[in-house]
Amino acid sequence: MVITEPSPDGIVLAVRPDLTDAELNGLFAASWPDHRPTAFAPLLARSLLWVGARRGGRLVGYVNVLGDGGLHAFVLDTTVHPDERRRGLGVRLVTAAAGEARARGAEWLHVDYEPHLESFYGRCGFRSTAAGLLRLTP
Repeated sequence: MVITEPSPDGIVLAVRPDLTDAELNGLFAASWPDHRPTAFAPLLARSLLWVGARRGGRLVGYVNVLGDGGLHAFVLDTTVHPDERRRGLGVRLVTAAAGEARARGAEWLHVDYEPHLESFYGRCGFRSTAAGLLRLTP
């Protein structure tokens, strides 16, 4: 489902668009130096929703939202192609994902992030809270 008409910059956001492993792996490889090819279909099958951003048919942004089946949802994998950064696309993706999660019954949207991303997620409407984290692998 397309949720925005093409913006002046030509980007279209869509909820749960068809995405191939090749597209997602290409976006992640460009965005994250340590990315290893991944089969995304099993991951998306467990998602509440995802939002993709395309410019001219090319995937340039993505965010995934997992739900607990109740009131809580979790933002994962916010990714914007390096060529598209610093223009507000990440905020647009997360904001669209938040609205769609709310429409699907979520009342709380959680995100974990590293300290250097605090201002980004603040622009998306998140506030810092105390939380716990347990690493399960060495």
